[in-house]
Amino acid sequence: MQLDSLTVLNAERAARRACILVTDLDDGTQRVVREDEVAADPLADLLKSRLLSGKSGLVELEGRQVFLTVQVPPVRLVVIGAVHISQALCPMAAALDLSVSVIDPRTAFATPDRFPGTVLVTQWPDEAFASAVPPLDRYCALLALTHDPKIDDPALVAALKAECFYVGALGSRKTHAARVERLAQAGLSPQQIGRIAAPIGLDIGAVSPAEIAVSILAEIVARQRKSAP
Repeated sequence: MQLDSLTVLNAERAARRACILVTDLDDGTQRVVREDEVAADPLADLLKSRLLSGKSGLVELEGRQVFLTVQVPPVRLVVIGAVHISQALCPMAAALDLSVSVIDPRTAFATPDRFPGTVLVTQWPDEAFASAVPPLDRYCALLALTHDPKIDDPALVAALKAECFYVGALGSRKTHAARVERLAQAGLSPQQIGRIAAPIGLDIGAVSPAEIAVSILAEIVARQRKSAP
C-alpha cells in the first residue's frame, strides 16, 4: 500500500469516518474515496453499495481488475436504561459484533450481575457523554428505554444533534406524543424529532423483552444497511 494512501486511511479511521481505497491491480495506482466524496465519484453506485455491505472485494471495471478496500467505523450501540429489554438485547448485540454500552444512573439496575460482560456507565446521560462515553456520531445507534423523561430526553437530544444513524425510544404513541412536545420545547426541529423510531423496533408483534430486543436489533440492521452517504 502506498504511504500517502495509508496516511489518509489512518486519519479517516481515527476520525470514525468511512472511506474506500480503490486499487487498480493492472497498474498499481491507488486513490482513497472519503465518505463525503462518494456521491460525486464516477463509481458512486458501486462505492455506495460497498459501504452499505461493509465488505471489500475484487471487481472488474472496463476490463481492468480493481480491488475495493472498504473501511467503515464499527457501529456503537448506546443503550439508555438497564431494563429487562436491555438485558435480553446486550448479548444479541454482541453476537452482531456491535460495541455496546449501557447508561443508567440507577445503580440498583445497572449492575454487573444483571449485565455480565457489558460496559456499564452509572451516570446521567449528560454526564456520561461529557466524560465516560466516547462522543456520539453518525455510526452510533442510541436506544432510550427507561420510560423516564429525566433520563431518556437528554440522551435523545444528544443523539439527534450528533446525527446518530439510528435513534429509538420505547413507549406508546401517546407517550411519544408527549415526548415530541418536550423535545420541541428543548429546541429540536420537527425534522430532527421525526428521525426517532417510536414505537421502537420493527412491528413483528413482539411481546416479551427478548422479542422486543429482536425487533429493535432488526430495525437497527435495516437502517444501517439501507442508508447511504
